[in-house]
Amino acid sequence: MHTPEWTGVLLRLRSPDGDQGFPGNLDVTVNCLIGRDGELAFTYSAVTDAATPVNLTNHAYFNLDGEGVGDILGHELAVRASHYTPVDDDLLPHGDHRPVSGTAFDLRRPLRIADALARPGADGGYDHNFVLSPHGDEALRPAAVLYAPATGRRMEVLTTEPGLQVYTAGRFDGTVLGKSGRRYGAGAGVALETQHFPDSPNRPSDPSPVLRPGEEYRSRTVLRFGTCD
Repeated sequence: MHTPEWTGVLLRLRSPDGDQGFPGNLDVTVNCLIGRDGELAFTYSAVTDAATPVNLTNHAYFNLDGEGVGDILGHELAVRASHYTPVDDDLLPHGDHRPVSGTAFDLRRPLRIADALARPGADGGYDHNFVLSPHGDEALRPAAVLYAPATGRRMEVLTTEPGLQVYTAGRFDGTVLGKSGRRYGAGAGVALETQHFPDSPNRPSDPSPVLRPGEEYRSRTVLRFGTCD
């Protein structure tokens, strides 16, 4: 796809009935567009012929200092969420939404990731869902800002989704090589995944991820890149 302001690709997938244990023939479309003003936009849509959970996201990792130059512990991160979902030993949410105030998960103001992970309860890394508020409509709203002081690069995340999964790559062990040939260790990047809450099919109080015949799944996330002086 190409317009004067945008260029990108349109991706399609048919996930057949029973694929990975999910019911229904699911037809998915992802429109990935790059704008001249420094935006990268993802628009997801899907239809099905049987009720099935649908929760699509982008699992990219970001290091705004550059590929292979180090970790993201010096980056500053802010997440617009007053609640998060605690997890068990299998990283599945307990089901309740707890206030971030007074916890290791209070990122309502920008904070160095190293300082955030040094708080009691962070256990050295995030792999947690943050509850974005409000939700329930298709309005695009700010979710997070990632900033690298060393380079001045900044990335803002906007989404229609109710949740943001923050993963600081604490389990990276150097076995994966980057395109520069350098090994990715713990904290080599951070993933900011816009999505419905993990385990939400089993949590009636959470926004439902179930798509039914006759409905259309739609989700949009925009990444805005820029610099700060």
